[in-house]
Amino acid sequence: MDIFKKCEDYYSLVKRVKDEGYYPYFIPIDSQPDHDVVINGKRMIMLGSNNYLGLTADPRVKEAAIKATEKYGTGCTGSRFLNGTLDIHIELEEKLADFFHMEDCICFSTGYQTNLGAISSLVLKGDYIIADKLDHASIIDGALLSRGSLKRFAHNDAESLDRVLAALPDEGGKLVVVDGIFSMEGDVAPLPELVPVCKRYGARIMVDEAHSVGVMGATGAGVVEHFGMGDEVDLVMGTFSKSFASLGGFIAGQEKVITFLRHNSRSLIFSASITPASVASALKALEIIISEPERREKLWGNTRMMLAGFPALGYEIGTSATPIIPLHIGDDMKTLFFWKELHHAGVFVNPVLPPAVPPSKSLIRTSYMATHAKEELRRALDIFEEVGMKTGVL
Repeated sequence: MDIFKKCEDYYSLVKRVKDEGYYPYFIPIDSQPDHDVVINGKRMIMLGSNNYLGLTADPRVKEAAIKATEKYGTGCTGSRFLNGTLDIHIELEEKLADFFHMEDCICFSTGYQTNLGAISSLVLKGDYIIADKLDHASIIDGALLSRGSLKRFAHNDAESLDRVLAALPDEGGKLVVVDGIFSMEGDVAPLPELVPVCKRYGARIMVDEAHSVGVMGATGAGVVEHFGMGDEVDLVMGTFSKSFASLGGFIAGQEKVITFLRHNSRSLIFSASITPASVASALKALEIIISEPERREKLWGNTRMMLAGFPALGYEIGTSATPIIPLHIGDDMKTLFFWKELHHAGVFVNPVLPPAVPPSKSLIRTSYMATHAKEELRRALDIFEEVGMKTGVL
């Protein structure tokens, strides 16, 4: 059998969906990713971005990227391990370690590579990784790349985690990994319930703060800070592609652990390092996150408005309590039709279909920014009401 046969079958499916006008992916945006965007010459309200603080359009962040390019050039031409480390890489890592009150930090080229490199390096043969069933794909892929055993526990369920850990042998290391904010559900990991369970069984815990840095916590350091558990969480991971308005990833923890990762993470050693522009953007964004808490306050004002507005219209938003607000639709085609009508009406959102969600659990993922104006969000709610009635979702 030709190994490309599967590609032909898949191509036919994608082509049919495109021909019928329901293909929602790889849509080119003609403007900077801000609270509104231009697509095919049409300005749309952007409710499908992870740009929570709106910093991708901030002139200070853009200026930092330009100045770094002028000084260092466009790329580093090698991995961090060899010739790809600049002084600003070290500066960023030191400032992130301070920000998270950790001993050390290492930056990777993407958030995905961070989880792959950290988990696959730490979890070896005879070890266990225990993941929330709704953890991000990068966590699961890191577990699958490791030589250890992957175990899963029910979403945000400390009793389920207890049962899983209790069933494991005493020998062998144990790493529990959870998202801080879950990227599709918009709910928060209950760390005050999970961490004591980990301690009881001698398991280390790692929190993926990709969607929560800049969003939660007194200084914006994420869910760990929000719950005041910095002294009890072992590793904090995050990305630069969301609140940091850049590209890359990082993990912070004990110096001896980060030193081990620095010398053993294959996705770090065998990938080119983050470009100077990306590093400088992340540095400037971190400075703004720390110095301008009012951005976070504005984000949460917008979030509270939408968390109240959607249920008032009759939408089911599940357990969301953050700027990620899913609208649970269920049927795949109804979800795609709903997305298409929203798109035509000038609202950009993301349809999420199986296998990203369980069968018959399709949803529309919406997310919010500090730079959204209240009038803009009121207009969006009016469109959601109109389209919901038109499509039978409401």
